[in-house]
Amino acid sequence: MTRVIAGVAGGRRLAVPPGNNTRPTSDRAREGLFSTWQAVQGTLDGARVLDLYAGSGAVGLEALSRGAAHALLVEADARAARTIRANIKALGLPGAEARAGKAAQIIRESTPATPYDLVFLDPPYAVGDDDLREILLTLRSGGWLTDDALVTVERSTRGGEFGWPDGFEPLRSRRYGEGTFWYGRAASSYKEPESSADEEPDNSSDEEHDQHEESEIAP
Repeated sequence: MTRVIAGVAGGRRLAVPPGNNTRPTSDRAREGLFSTWQAVQGTLDGARVLDLYAGSGAVGLEALSRGAAHALLVEADARAARTIRANIKALGLPGAEARAGKAAQIIRESTPATPYDLVFLDPPYAVGDDDLREILLTLRSGGWLTDDALVTVERSTRGGEFGWPDGFEPLRSRRYGEGTFWYGRAASSYKEPESSADEEPDNSSDEEHDQHEESEIAP
């Protein structure tokens, strides 16, 4: 059973999409996600939340229940998108918006009127890290993120460390069974590099990753 954990809709059940095309985030992992969001951001009140692989819509609806002002729930699977709309209607929380379509296409072909403070990406594990990095870069260049947006990516624990693209500051990671949450922040001082035929790319990095996990991950 999937439910809203806390807030004004705490305890309310959520429908889940039929079939195996989505991978629900467990209550334990979702509680950990929101604990980290609140610890880093201070509050969810008034936040704008973007969930690009929304499944049942549980993360976005949880955010609204806890005080977020708006949540955009993007889902490519048609049955899952219908489930999201049903959950939005059942809970009656203001500020929820569902959009059916592929995440990469939606963010590439549209620009939000107001950027987002919190972003969650939990794609199928078959989606590669390079594809995710492209999505993150599009989010940044396309006006989807506030200057210090907190971004969370879920990846398979078996896949090793997730490498953030330029313009994002790695913060920490948390492991929950088969999945690991990687937290990063859009770096407000980052500027797009100027291209030059005379310059060689600099692949070095002295950023330190905070690898404090709920279940220990080897550095």
